[in-house]
Amino acid sequence: MAAMNTPTTESLGISTLEDISALILQSHDLNETLNNIVSLVARRMHSEVCSIYLLDEDGETLWLRATQGLTQEAIGKVSMKLGEGLASMAIEQGHPISILEPEEHPRYLYFQETGEEQFHCFLAVPLMDRRNPIGVITLQSTEKRAFSPTEISTMTTIAFQVSTVVTNAQLLNSIQQNKLHSPPTALEPDDNHQQQSAIRGTVAYPGVISGPVYVLDEQNGFAGILDEDNININEEIDRLNNALEETRIQTLFLEKRVATRLSEQDAAIFHTHLMILEDRGFIDQMTSEIRSGHSAPYALKKVIGEYTEAFSRMEDPYLRERASDTVDIGRRLLANLTGQQEKTLQFKRPGILFAKEILPSDMAILDHEKLLGIVTEAGEQNSHAVIMAKALGIPALVGVKGVTKKVSSGSNVILDGNSGCLFIDPVEGIIEEYQRLEQDSSKELHRLSEFRDRPALSKDGVNVTLRANIGLISDVAVAQRNGADGVGLYRTEFPYMTRSNFPDRNDQYQLCKKIVESFEGPVTIRTLDIGGDKGLPYFSPPAEDNPFMGWRSVRVSLDNRDIFRTQIEAILMAGCHGKVKLLFPMISGVEEVRACKEVIEEAKQNLRHENIPFAEDIPIGVMIEVPAAVQMCKFLATEVDFFALGTNDLVQYMLAADRNNPLVNKYYNPLHPAILQAIKYVSDTANRLGKGVCLCGEMASDPLSFLVLLGIGIREFSMVSPFIPRTKAFLSDLNCTDATYIAEEVLQMGGSEQIHDFLVAAVNDLHS
Repeated sequence: MAAMNTPTTESLGISTLEDISALILQSHDLNETLNNIVSLVARRMHSEVCSIYLLDEDGETLWLRATQGLTQEAIGKVSMKLGEGLASMAIEQGHPISILEPEEHPRYLYFQETGEEQFHCFLAVPLMDRRNPIGVITLQSTEKRAFSPTEISTMTTIAFQVSTVVTNAQLLNSIQQNKLHSPPTALEPDDNHQQQSAIRGTVAYPGVISGPVYVLDEQNGFAGILDEDNININEEIDRLNNALEETRIQTLFLEKRVATRLSEQDAAIFHTHLMILEDRGFIDQMTSEIRSGHSAPYALKKVIGEYTEAFSRMEDPYLRERASDTVDIGRRLLANLTGQQEKTLQFKRPGILFAKEILPSDMAILDHEKLLGIVTEAGEQNSHAVIMAKALGIPALVGVKGVTKKVSSGSNVILDGNSGCLFIDPVEGIIEEYQRLEQDSSKELHRLSEFRDRPALSKDGVNVTLRANIGLISDVAVAQRNGADGVGLYRTEFPYMTRSNFPDRNDQYQLCKKIVESFEGPVTIRTLDIGGDKGLPYFSPPAEDNPFMGWRSVRVSLDNRDIFRTQIEAILMAGCHGKVKLLFPMISGVEEVRACKEVIEEAKQNLRHENIPFAEDIPIGVMIEVPAAVQMCKFLATEVDFFALGTNDLVQYMLAADRNNPLVNKYYNPLHPAILQAIKYVSDTANRLGKGVCLCGEMASDPLSFLVLLGIGIREFSMVSPFIPRTKAFLSDLNCTDATYIAEEVLQMGGSEQIHDFLVAAVNDLHS
């Protein structure tokens, strides 16, 4: 097999993914798609054989479904149980398997139908749907050589895309076969005239707001669509195709509108809508209904109903939320089919929007300047509309059952997004109480706003740096409003979460560039940190008993160097536009740091080869968030320029206490003496060796913790932006000499309660 020395491995992997995406639109069904994929991958990887095996419904048997290079007669005939054969080893072990001379391996199975005894090297990569195996993609070659790490990494990247293709195709097939219909549910009684002091919902975004009600009517429009007799089939098909084209153009407009108002990441949902509007299976189902004698609107109604019903009954929240996307697409398609313009809700003055469900196109069209808050009956916090609301900083409650029957346009409400309460036409006492709370809050905000542009100085003149933790482009404006001195932690995985696939290098570069150019202070960019509680809908890690201590963070990146190198190239390119620092998460030893630095050098070589400008020298740092990194920090310091103390994970790992587990979260205590001793050791080591150190966990936002951290010697913090002004105000009343004395006393204590009580008394003394 020829060495892969043609375009870079990264560009090969990305271009192959782009071609696979194109193949989906050209294929009529899953089998045709799989056949096209194996042909493409075999050609791109310079391999004689590429095959795809898929698990059957019982999840125990792999069947050969497509191959380029083996005999076509073997498709649908060759199978192996898990625990048998070489291909299934990739599923059992959860990672790629590369074998030289496969015939000599004890797991080798001979299949007369395949004619594969002539091949001397073998590679199998598992296909996963999130954590569940769905199959294997394999390569085989007659050349007697092992597959290289870069080739394995490229195939792993390709496998992610293939997994998505297979999962979506199987999902659509399941919808078509089941066409599930749930029985109608009884309507709730009309409560319009029933006096209620408060209605509770689930907080999607916090905040308190009051104002008039605007009710968004249901606009699906399918209820009045009846079947028609004596239709002209060709005319109805033309009518459908014209509506599809018009809806695609509208979708592009909506995507551009949201990208301009919010960000390209927030607009990514409309790219997904466009893919559905171009999906051959979706179009063919509607065309088939028309050819059966139904009108185009009725065909649309039937197909959208089946899709929506099937999605809405799924247990997975992410998949269930896709129901709203199909409703959104169906509504806009119907408007174009029938020639009726959608009604757009107009806000005469600022108000709070009530709806059974808010679709992405609703959020795109509404006047955001007059949108004060959102209340929905639908309870999905993963919905794209809620994600957009968060990006706008709009208080939102979801899952408020029957609320659209309890309000009418013109009613006045108080939306308390802090407690999850909603007051409809509240009595005078409640109005007065909330007015008092709003006045107190306004006074405090006005006082804190005075500190926004002030330097962070202690009472005795010691300078402290306060930076922002951000995750989305919408966080930039919030950080700027609160006077952040740059970004201490940019969590790059958040933009990945809002997309339907991995962003390419240019997308990542443009996003990083926009953030870097927004700040005079440095922007610390952390590489992808997925796994544990952070998953991607299109990336499927293997099933693990304890994912927080498993295949996550930098471990995933180092095992997928194409993706890792692409991200680092984008960060290096963004370094030309401002001060950038590069941060690696979940480091436990110097070997990982050196491996990361190797990828940096590979990224630089790729950029030099392509004559693309980039920052040659940017500071490199590591997260100190596992106990091993604390103990190894003096050795890690020889490899890096700075440390970032990630106290959220450090506290969990050191105390073996998951803060999200109600059974043990009482043991999660940042003021535990072991935590403070560890932070002291890291801070002293960094200062002694001339390395920077920034504390970027939630611990920095707590006044008691901030006091002792300041005394320990930490002088750089990164926190959620709204806490920056109040931290400056708190700091302005502190003497660092007092904080140092307090920390020295605390570090002699062996109990968390003792430490807490001592710090409370110390803060009271300082402000008395």
